[in-house]
Amino acid sequence: MEIRALLIALLVALLILHYLKLLWSNRHYPPGPLQLPLVGAIWRFGLKIHENTLVQLGKQYGNIFTLWIGHLPIVVLSGFQVVKEALIDHSEELDERPETSFLRNMVKGKGIVLSNGHTWRQQRHFGVVTMRKLGLGKKGMEHQIAEEAHQLMDVFARSKGQPLDPSMPIATSVSNVISAVAFGHRFALEDERFQKLIEAMESVLKIFSNFCYISKNDPESTYDEENLARCISELFIAGSETTTASLKWALLLLTSHPDVQDKMHKEIEDVIGSAHSICYQDKKKLPYTNAVIHEMQRFKYVSFLGFPRQSTKDFKLCGFLIPKGTIIVPDLRSVLLDPTRWETPTEFNPNHFLDKDGQFVNREEFLPFGAGARICLGMQLVKIEIFIFLTSLLRAFSFQLPEGVKELNQEAIIGVTIHPHPYKLCAVPRCNT
Repeated sequence: MEIRALLIALLVALLILHYLKLLWSNRHYPPGPLQLPLVGAIWRFGLKIHENTLVQLGKQYGNIFTLWIGHLPIVVLSGFQVVKEALIDHSEELDERPETSFLRNMVKGKGIVLSNGHTWRQQRHFGVVTMRKLGLGKKGMEHQIAEEAHQLMDVFARSKGQPLDPSMPIATSVSNVISAVAFGHRFALEDERFQKLIEAMESVLKIFSNFCYISKNDPESTYDEENLARCISELFIAGSETTTASLKWALLLLTSHPDVQDKMHKEIEDVIGSAHSICYQDKKKLPYTNAVIHEMQRFKYVSFLGFPRQSTKDFKLCGFLIPKGTIIVPDLRSVLLDPTRWETPTEFNPNHFLDKDGQFVNREEFLPFGAGARICLGMQLVKIEIFIFLTSLLRAFSFQLPEGVKELNQEAIIGVTIHPHPYKLCAVPRCNT
């Protein structure tokens, strides 16, 4: 018994020494929640991750802190100043995505979002050029978005002012915009035949062949079928998911704030009227509407955090040495809720984007799409979609709470993106439509 007790005591002592050595070797990293053996700092999350969990950790441990996931250090950046310094001033040191064995096996260095180096630069350039050739920033693209907005209005109109869940109609209409971009084909709401998808894929391959995309002769080229498929899937998933979540939050907020909704509708009617179609350039004439849309994206940011980066070399950030290969997570939510930059960060307040004369004000703290070399490729498309969808819907309907419902649940469901809990609203046709 004494020998067994001695061996146990020796083993415990060795584990403690190993733990202390681990803490000592990691002392140069920014402070953070206590790192425990095997689990790291996962214990700090408790049983449930809240949408503002990292924001709260930033308040406790500072604007740059380390979160250990097992033995892997994740350096989290919190608040506008440190995120701006990292993504813009150190853009070159942070232009890569993390490379782990899991990610290597999953994406094989293909596509745009998670690729690095030559592949990323070539594929991103192709993505930018292709979006332009397919009509981004031109009337053709806006016409396609307006067409999907009208399809969505038809679905809402069929509800005849009775309670409906807008989630699926929104998702279908938004997906059809991306389908038109990625596949050259939109799908009818009632269409369940997936043979159309095969035909669409054939047509998109014909389109891309006109850009001499797939190159067999250039040894440095990353233009191949696998990268093409990865780029299309990324465009479809990212473009559909984020815009759908944003529009679901937008209708929830408008329904919950009828005063804001009425003011937006009045501005749209006074400036544009109901006879003319809406285009993206109209946002310059609609300062209050533009401010509300920006505030919706700030107040209900649809991502849990920014996409992680990986340092390409040693560099100093806020006095801390960040070793090469460190995974960096910019907490963009903390930027949009930074109490040193926003007057009422935890309140829905369109005045954040208006000056004393009621004119729209761009804020450098507004970074929902990131910043630097890895800024969101689809940013412009998302902006156009949200503006045209919302203004079109507001001209046609007044969004109201169902009878007997006092308020809508504004808590978030955390997944790949942040969605609201399922809800119903009444899309009541306006008398002039």
